[in-house]
Amino acid sequence: MKRTILIALVMITLLSLLGCGQTASGQVVQSDKPRDTSPSVDESDLTALVDGNNAFAFNLYQVLKQSGGNLFYSPYSISEALAMTYAGARGETEKDMAEALDFTLSQDRLHPAFNSLDLQLKQRGQGAAGKNGTGFKLDVANAIWGQKGYQFLAQYLDILAQNYGVGLRIVDFIKQTEQSRVTINQWVSDQTEGKIKDLIPPGVINDLTRLVLTNAVYFNAAWQYPFNDKATSDGLFYLLDGGNVTVPMMKQTESLGYAKGANYEAVELPYSGQELSMVILLPQAGEFEPFENSLDAGLVKTIISQLEKNDVSLTMPKFEYESSFSLKQALSTLGMGVAFTSDADFSGMDGNHDLLIQDVLHKAFVSVDEAGTEAAAATAVIVGLTSMPVQPTQVTVDRPFLFLIRDIATGSIIFMGRVLNPAA
Repeated sequence: MKRTILIALVMITLLSLLGCGQTASGQVVQSDKPRDTSPSVDESDLTALVDGNNAFAFNLYQVLKQSGGNLFYSPYSISEALAMTYAGARGETEKDMAEALDFTLSQDRLHPAFNSLDLQLKQRGQGAAGKNGTGFKLDVANAIWGQKGYQFLAQYLDILAQNYGVGLRIVDFIKQTEQSRVTINQWVSDQTEGKIKDLIPPGVINDLTRLVLTNAVYFNAAWQYPFNDKATSDGLFYLLDGGNVTVPMMKQTESLGYAKGANYEAVELPYSGQELSMVILLPQAGEFEPFENSLDAGLVKTIISQLEKNDVSLTMPKFEYESSFSLKQALSTLGMGVAFTSDADFSGMDGNHDLLIQDVLHKAFVSVDEAGTEAAAATAVIVGLTSMPVQPTQVTVDRPFLFLIRDIATGSIIFMGRVLNPAA
């Protein structure tokens, strides 16, 4: 029979790297391989990783957009969760996952590159401000929850320990199924300051579960140029169906990155410390669907390269919403369907051919207001059986738009989404 492994990947709003020691679930058993805190990674490998992750981000977007409505997710969280899963993939499963996730590096180069990128992101925002008076936060953490007495390959655990900084947390999915689920969900909730609750619903973990891998990223940042809340007033936001809603619209005039194309405008809003930014992509009225359909990593890279400082009089809505969905069908559409079948090969985890991915669940939360941005996301991969004054450029974001939050130095896209109705 196929055994069940649950791999939960969480992207978070406030978290710190988890250390060794006892947990509510049991002892943390460390690999004898400590995390490599100074990985030797060629710049070309880091570029290849970021380019691949960003390509996957937009390929996934083109599938997820079919669900309609507002959309928000963390492609970085999903990529890293699946990278930890990919470390145990072999044969056709490994090949298909690499193609679907745009992993172009070999296993021995991919995981150190993820480690290097994680460590770089951990250095962002030192001394910068967070939203609502807190400090800037962009933290990445991982944890593994394994069945008591189950034997995982030391080589697999070493890869995760060296590159993702995790030790195996011993739990008992067989005799304490519900307690294990509650413990993992509580960890997720704690890391996201309560923004992501009940990531793993009842019935998902059962007595066949053998492993849960969790990855968490938390983002909380103030704008470099905060909006004056006294300037915020109600305004109309025009919907795709021709209707409109009245929502709070923020206003400011600042020197911001700006670009204009044949059917869009783009504005970049830096966060405190100017190491990360939000890029807003505003299609012209009547051009949202054609622009959205053309959206890929290459187009966005071109748009970002064309951003130039300009005095911008910006009007945009405040918004806050959640997204949640299963990624099983989307990932199958992208080409890794074999991983969800009895033909899956995750023998790199336990030495056997008895594991498959049952589902990939994702939840995300975003809040944008005058002070800044707070964002959290969680992914669960369930593996089971088998100069001179000028007139400022007017940019009024009063119609559906897309946005992404990126690390400026590496170009890595951490979050992305679209707003079709900020009042929804």
